[in-house]
Amino acid sequence: MNIEKEINEITGFKNLELLAKQVVEGFISGLHKSPFHGFSAEFAEHKIYNNGESTKHIDWKLFAKTDKLYTKRYEEETNLRCHLIVDNSSSMHYPKLKQFNINSLNKIGFSVLASAAIMNLMKRQRDAVGLSIYSDEYDFYASEKGSERHHQMLLQKLNEALLSSKEKTLTKTYEHLHLIAEKLKRRSLVFLFTDMFQSNAEAEKLFEALQHLKYNKHEVILFHTFDKKKEVDFDFSNRPKRFVDVETGEFVNLYADNIKEQYEKAVQDYFVELQLRCAQYRIKYVLTDINESFNKILTTYLVERQKFG
Repeated sequence: MNIEKEINEITGFKNLELLAKQVVEGFISGLHKSPFHGFSAEFAEHKIYNNGESTKHIDWKLFAKTDKLYTKRYEEETNLRCHLIVDNSSSMHYPKLKQFNINSLNKIGFSVLASAAIMNLMKRQRDAVGLSIYSDEYDFYASEKGSERHHQMLLQKLNEALLSSKEKTLTKTYEHLHLIAEKLKRRSLVFLFTDMFQSNAEAEKLFEALQHLKYNKHEVILFHTFDKKKEVDFDFSNRPKRFVDVETGEFVNLYADNIKEQYEKAVQDYFVELQLRCAQYRIKYVLTDINESFNKILTTYLVERQKFG
């Protein structure tokens, strides 16, 4: 047994499906305090069971309470299609983690669990979901389907994304978004999880690609995923540190306090620019701090689902 390999090996979520279910159930339990009071996460209503019908949808818990047979009458199948896009570039694996749980997440871990939670909600709503994952390459694509087998396969691919960190590789997000846009033939809700790290020269190309994603009347929601404490507030001790660009390997040695003010202003200016550009292209821009709960993600999904028609 290779002890060193065992110690350094990264493990994904032990049960991503169960964790996503717990996130969603916690979210749903709080819906009565929100505008979504009355939202049915599973079925529309009950109807009396008639002899000869399938027993598949009988509500046995209700039978135990009432001694009468009722079946769950589900909402009509919807045409909603959703495509999840996950940026799995080197920078998304910051901060470095060896184990993942709901209290220990980096940017890719948060994006994976958030995606799985959206999938859980879609499964309850009987909607179709597809998935794209990219790094320096277009790693994975699956078109929108609603089957259980498809759902399990996507969960597996999401969990694998945690284990596939590539160091010192440049990711050109705009190239992959163009490819994904070409594949999405039918109108869909498109959710993109990315930290929006790219060079200034590539910013214009990125927004051209996001515009391309809106082709065919897709609705695009950008979850700008970041670690507020480290990447926005620049919360580092004032000891000499080496800051390394995980995509290029370039580094700089400095005291955090010497550049903290300039850094914070540059980041805030960049975030404002992103918000303005997204508004210009009618892309919903959602600031997504990995240290917060998933409620903002799931609420955004419900709002966009209701608007999507």
